[in-house]
Amino acid sequence: MSQKVSENRDALKQSLDEETYRIVCDCGTEPAFTGKYWDCKTPGVYHCVVCQQALFDSDTKYDSGSGWPSYFQPVTESAVKEQQDISLGMVRTEILCGNCEAHLGHVFPDGPPPTGLRYCINSAALNLQAR
Repeated sequence: MSQKVSENRDALKQSLDEETYRIVCDCGTEPAFTGKYWDCKTPGVYHCVVCQQALFDSDTKYDSGSGWPSYFQPVTESAVKEQQDISLGMVRTEILCGNCEAHLGHVFPDGPPPTGLRYCINSAALNLQAR
C-alpha cells in the first residue's frame, strides 16, 4: 500500500481490528506490558502493520523497562518520519511510518549507545517477520 493512512481510513477500518485502527489511525497507545512484542526475543525485522515497510531490526531492540518494544534506531533513516506531538499537555516527538504515515509511537532521548535514542513503539503497529 502506498496510500497514506489519512487517505485510506475507511478501508483500514474494515481491514484492521479495532485496537490496531485506534493506534495507527488515531494516534492511540496500547497499555504498557500488554503488546505482543514488548518482551519478544525472536530475531527478525519489524514491519509496519499497514503497509509492510521494514521499520526496525531485532538487532536494535532492547529492554527499556517501559513495557513497549524499544529500539535504538530504525532500519533506515527514511523508514520512519518524525513530527511534533503536543497532546496530553507535553511536547514529544511522534514516530510515523515513513511510507504510509501510520502512527507507531514516540522517540525519546534516553536510549542506549550508539544513538542515545529510544524508539518506543506500539506492538499493534508492527508485524514481525522472523529470520
